[in-house]
Amino acid sequence: MNRALTLHCFRLAVASAAIGVASLVHAEAALQKREFVVDGMKREAMLYAPAKAGSEPSPLIFGFHGHGGNMNNSARQYHFHTLWPEAIVIYPQGLNTPGRLTDPEGKKPGWQSGPGDQGDRDLKFFDAMLAALRKEFKVDDRRVYSSGHSNGGGFTYLLWAARADQFTAFAPSAAAAAKSQSLLKPKPALHVAGENDPLVKFEWQKAMIEHVKTLNQCGEGRAWELDANCTIYPSPLGTPLVTAIHPGTHAYPQQAPEVIVKFFKSQTRK
Repeated sequence: MNRALTLHCFRLAVASAAIGVASLVHAEAALQKREFVVDGMKREAMLYAPAKAGSEPSPLIFGFHGHGGNMNNSARQYHFHTLWPEAIVIYPQGLNTPGRLTDPEGKKPGWQSGPGDQGDRDLKFFDAMLAALRKEFKVDDRRVYSSGHSNGGGFTYLLWAARADQFTAFAPSAAAAAKSQSLLKPKPALHVAGENDPLVKFEWQKAMIEHVKTLNQCGEGRAWELDANCTIYPSPLGTPLVTAIHPGTHAYPQQAPEVIVKFFKSQTRK
């Protein structure tokens, strides 16, 4: 497997950082907290919606935080809304839930790990968010995406397994489909993985990548035309896999959002 998203790819230039901070401050001011009631329980999310989302079909991105994270941190860390300001972006807040690799007592927020887990409360939360967003805005159903890191990446895989027909493409990071791998359908995907991840072992993620390549009937890998540091595995089904492999650990790479948005923009459901 090629080493994509190398250290060079993740080096953030000082000038770019200054520009990014300015745009992030502006975009954060546009974020709004939204509340949803799901099975009698209040759920929350941070929402960014472009001005034209009520009148023009707009892409939609879901960004799920990792275990122990929160919606505000994911909005700052992923900042998909600053990279694709024409898209509706929602950063949901998880509930306290036992982690599979850490926090077995469930003292920190996260997401259900498999079908039926926690009464499917997070799948129901997704359904409620999507229904509300479709009612309020003109969501472009050809361009609906999900991404998340660690436990949020695992939940992205679960959405792929349980709600694949609602999505165009997926971009999990530092994750694997723990309990739902057999339920996946061919879909375009980008997987971000660290070769020295001590939590979600790199060998687990490599096995996940190989499963997706087989599922999507992918061919030989080559440098991705949109980012030569990444590897694309084309698919005759129109469901390519892009891998963004870096030499880091479990931490979410600074440049991952740019690569993910680049991938999402390249994928439109017919």
